[in-house]
Parts: sequence; C-alpha cells; structure tokens
Amino acid sequence: MNTELIQYLSRFITKERFSLFNKNIQDRTKYMTVVLEDIYQPHNASAVLRSCDCFGVQDVHIIENENEYSVNPDVALGSSKWLNLYKYNEFENNTLSTIHTLKEKGYRIIATTPHINDVNLDNFDVSKGKFALMFGSERPGLSDIAMNNADEFLKIPMYGFTESFNISVSAAVILHHLSLKLRQSDINFKLTNIEQEEITLEWLKRSIKDSENIITKYLQTHK
Repeated sequence: MNTELIQYLSRFITKERFSLFNKNIQDRTKYMTVVLEDIYQPHNASAVLRSCDCFGVQDVHIIENENEYSVNPDVALGSSKWLNLYKYNEFENNTLSTIHTLKEKGYRIIATTPHINDVNLDNFDVSKGKFALMFGSERPGLSDIAMNNADEFLKIPMYGFTESFNISVSAAVILHHLSLKLRQSDINFKLTNIEQEEITLEWLKRSIKDSENIITKYLQTHK
C-alpha cells in the first residue's frame, strides 16, 4: 500500500521536489546514527540536525535529562523536517535506557570525547558494524553513565592550544569524515527498500498541507 500511496501523494508536490525525494532517499543511512545527551543551547542543537541532514544521517536520538531539546529554526533551516527524531525523557536520567535501546538494535556506542582508550577519527573502523555517535552537553561533555557504558571512544586529532571543538563543529567534522568512509567502502550502509518507502511517505506527509485528510479519503476509496 505504501508504494501506491506514495505515487498518489506525489501528485500534490512538484515533479522536481518528488525527484529530489527519490534522489536523497538513496543516500540516507541508519548504519550511522547520532545521540545527543542533554544539549541545552538551541543553536548548537540545531546545527547538529543540519549536519545530520547534509550527510544523510536519518535518525537522531535525543536524551533529555535536565535540559529540554529545542531547535533554532534560523540555524536548522528546516532540517528536522527530514529526520527521524527520537526523544528519551521518561525518567530522571534517560542515558542508560537510551544506550540499552540502541545496543538492542545492534549499535556500537561510540563516545566522542578524549579518553585513555580512544581512537583517532582517521583510524575509526566503520566496518565493524553500525554505530551510534554520542555527543555530550557543551560544558560538562558526556556524563559518567555514557562514558562507562560506551563500547569505544573517538576523538578528533587536534594540533592547537584549544582543548576541543564545540559540539556542532565536532559533529560536522566527524559526520563528514565517517560518511565519506562509508560511501567509499563496500559496506551495505543504505536503507532497505521498506525503510526508503516509509521515510519517503513521511516526507510527503510533512510537505503536503492537510495530508492526513487526503490520505484518509484515498484509503476510503482504495480498500
């Protein structure tokens, strides 16, 4: 049914826009995902979403412990519209449950922070299986819970006096590098056909005014 519904809804947007959907969905991935722990600055939160969209990362997992995640529309430029955002805020501390959820889905948990056992970005092995990149809050960085439950530790090589990049720059640098590694490899990192259809359908829904009513009427006449 998704295929037929996608074709029907495509009539409500321009051919050029639908063609762009079909092009971009081919480069989306869930093999690499991003986890944001307690980010409180809207411009940084929004810049990370923008980078995820630009590099084809479809899923972003947002841990809200002390801070509610908010997006600055002037920075995000609508990028959240094209992403799957998953928020974790059921408990007082949601970091461990998020990590467990991702591990159950087969993700390696990668803490992006300098650490005694860390790996330089250039040497990170994308072939060992899908991975979730964890980024911490601007001042404290990743929590002890995140650090203690990470599978691997990743850092960006630096050659200056400043100790670290801010989170939005770190995310952009890491996503660019690892996205390039994936796309130059023979790893099957792309979405399945079913995932492509599900996401394309969601993009159409978000792009068409009153899409739910249009879908309801279509389903009533195509039972």
